[in-house]
Amino acid sequence: MIVYNDTIIIDETIHDEWLNYIKTIHIPAIMATGLFSSYRILTVIDSPNEGVTYCIQYNADSIEHFQQFYMNHLHKFQATHQEKFNEKFVMFNTLMEEVE
Repeated sequence: MIVYNDTIIIDETIHDEWLNYIKTIHIPAIMATGLFSSYRILTVIDSPNEGVTYCIQYNADSIEHFQQFYMNHLHKFQATHQEKFNEKFVMFNTLMEEVE
């Protein structure tokens, strides 16, 4: 199992708008690509950062599925997110493989 993780620190002033967008538009569109089998949204309880920190984890059955997502979709989703929430968030990504 391949886990693609987005960690996002979102400004508290737009937190509710952002979370609604993520749940109703962003994640459903990513899942509609058919390249991930599941996802989960987590919040970081003890984040040292200002704002609210979330991790969104998408599970792909293979590295090939993730690579297809990366090549064909990722940059479009990132650009849309950047345009909508410009300068109100910090994001970084991690690609992991499940060991057990």
